[in-house]
Amino acid sequence: MTSQQWGRVDEDGTVYVKTPDGERAVGQYPEGTPDEALKFFTERYAALAFEVELLEKRIQSGVMAPEEAAASVRTVQTQVAEANAVGDLAALTARLEALGPVLDQQREARKAERAQRSAESRASKERIVAEAEKLAEGSDWRNGANRLRELLDEWKALPRIDRSSDDALWRRFSTARTAYTRRRKAHFAEQHEKRDAARAVKERLAAEAEELATSTEWGPTAGRYRDLMRQWKAAGPAPRDVDDALWKRFRGAQDQFFGARDAAAAEQDQEFAANAEVKERLLVEAEALLPVTDIEAAKRAFRDIAERWDAAGKVPRERMKELEGRIRKVEQEIRGVEEEQWRRSDPEKSARADDMVSKLEAAIAKVEADLEKARSAGNEKKVRELEENLASRQLFLETAKRASADYSG
Repeated sequence: MTSQQWGRVDEDGTVYVKTPDGERAVGQYPEGTPDEALKFFTERYAALAFEVELLEKRIQSGVMAPEEAAASVRTVQTQVAEANAVGDLAALTARLEALGPVLDQQREARKAERAQRSAESRASKERIVAEAEKLAEGSDWRNGANRLRELLDEWKALPRIDRSSDDALWRRFSTARTAYTRRRKAHFAEQHEKRDAARAVKERLAAEAEELATSTEWGPTAGRYRDLMRQWKAAGPAPRDVDDALWKRFRGAQDQFFGARDAAAAEQDQEFAANAEVKERLLVEAEALLPVTDIEAAKRAFRDIAERWDAAGKVPRERMKELEGRIRKVEQEIRGVEEEQWRRSDPEKSARADDMVSKLEAAIAKVEADLEKARSAGNEKKVRELEENLASRQLFLETAKRASADYSG
């Protein structure tokens, strides 16, 4: 009989493995020597031990799901229990059993990870729903639709949470998207109607603008064009391609009219250039009247200049403001001197000024008399009051006397 620590071979070639429960026959190897028989069955054990080691590494690395790993452990345990091999089968069984706590830890870790992912997914879905509901209440029709599509993609990428919560959140999300889509469609339908109405208005405005393009009634027609422009702006946008074409027609008609008007005005300006030279000479005469020393002579001279000014006729538009401003300045200077003279000679105002002087003088005389009495009586408080009153009235009297002197002069 040939034997070693974990097995033996008897005389008939039967190979036994030693286990804690006793020996167990694992097979026969009649064709070889006992040593070869033991070697054959120990190699089987080595292969089985390698499989156990490989399973340990895969489980400890976490590449296998706990349930998948548990099934593999059970399979290998069966293989070890029934193995036709020679070796420390009990040690292999113990190693496989030691994987049980590892798998329990991994299950708990997986469970915690799932719980965390579920919580994160719930938070993300609640955020998506809240944003979708906010978008559904807004009117950002361009960016809102794009953002809702992005939110839908985000939703699809997230893991499911518990069914009831997931379904409830999805219903809110779906309802928000539906509400937004309906409002968006209604908005664009309304915009389409408005654009069609604007098209009709602008077609009419463009046609009228083209009819006015050849008018030579410069003032009324320019005013009508301003009215048409206000109506154009108030009409709102038509469909883009139509709007551009109608604006081209409308603007082209405007340009034609105002171009003709500007050309006519330029032609008139050339005719009016000589009138401007006449008015420049009249301005030299008018400005020589200033400063006014004799109001009546200045008024007579200015009336003559004004008559010749009107007779000179129109001037170029760019000279109108300058020339009219200079003649009006002379007129205002003469009128100002005349008004000042009248103000000084106004009998009613002069009488009021003299009356004020008389009243103040009488009041001052009374205060002076009262002051003498207070001084004689030694009433210092009354004296101070009357002195302040007297000073104030004397100041008013000086002012009134100056005014009276102005009118008298």
